[in-house]
Amino acid sequence: MLGRGVWSSLRQGLSRGLSRKVGGWASGEGRKMDIAGIYPPVTTPFTATAEVDYGKLEENLHKLGAFPFRGFVVQGSNGEFPFLTSIERLEVVSRVRQAMPKDKLLLAGSGCESTQATVEMTVSMAQVGADAAIVVTPCFYRGRMSSAALIHHYTKVADLSPIPVVLYSVPANTGLDLPVDAVVTLSQHPNIVGIKDSGGDVTRMGLIVHKTGRQDFQVLAGSAGFLLASYAVGAVGGVCALANVLGAQVCQLERLCLTGQWEDAQKLQHRLIEPNTAMKQRAAPWEERMCAAVLALRMPSCLTLHSVPPPVPALGTHSGMPGTPFCCLGCGLSHPRSGLMSPYCPA
Repeated sequence: MLGRGVWSSLRQGLSRGLSRKVGGWASGEGRKMDIAGIYPPVTTPFTATAEVDYGKLEENLHKLGAFPFRGFVVQGSNGEFPFLTSIERLEVVSRVRQAMPKDKLLLAGSGCESTQATVEMTVSMAQVGADAAIVVTPCFYRGRMSSAALIHHYTKVADLSPIPVVLYSVPANTGLDLPVDAVVTLSQHPNIVGIKDSGGDVTRMGLIVHKTGRQDFQVLAGSAGFLLASYAVGAVGGVCALANVLGAQVCQLERLCLTGQWEDAQKLQHRLIEPNTAMKQRAAPWEERMCAAVLALRMPSCLTLHSVPPPVPALGTHSGMPGTPFCCLGCGLSHPRSGLMSPYCPA
């Protein structure tokens, strides 16, 4: 992580005018990074001894790399970043960068509770290979997180980030919705390229698209459950955990929307709602939820399903299983890092 000296140097460099690499702000072409497309939020596998299972992580990336995703989101809610140390967060991003196809974008979650910690983590994420930073709203003092406070926070982060910044609003986890007026103001920053909105309020998403129409700013849906509706109001893609299981189908829905085949898109969206809902059943073992998702769709999936469901992992483990593209999350088992039921599932 960055020490006081590096933090001071960054601020001095900003005052002199930092030069940014192509894709960052103030690029020679004057255009922001294009983040349009589908991204699966990569999960973090754990071993039975509560260590990050980097082998399974890399195995999962190789399987997911076969699908036409625009890239991957790492260290988002689905990656359970609050359970990781700072060193582990950076190591996960580094391993993903090494394992993923070179032509894919890597969006890394760098949000922390303080502005300085977020800047330091963002710079470090860039150093280990992130193409852009996805920054969740600070929320511990949510009662004081006014529009002005959030604008100040994100502006400082974007000013000092060597890579583009994507805003991240996930009120189900933070209890805080990034206000539309704050999003509109922040959309004017040359190093803030878009927002991942996981709130599910399509009206709000449409309003953001409308009010930021004059800016080079893009909106990503936070779930496959409302992906078609998001495209209809102007979103350019989605970070969809269901893509970890049904990658081909989520990418197909994207293609149908982009080519204006709305009737077929509607049919597929309807068929994806039940699998998406099945993946949210926290009380069911993860194998049952994945099988339910695939059976609900009754289509080939990116899963290699066992003829007989594999045994439930031992209590306290969250690790990738043979033939599956991601680890066990939200399965009702005790999480190895916290002792609590894992709150996250591919949804």
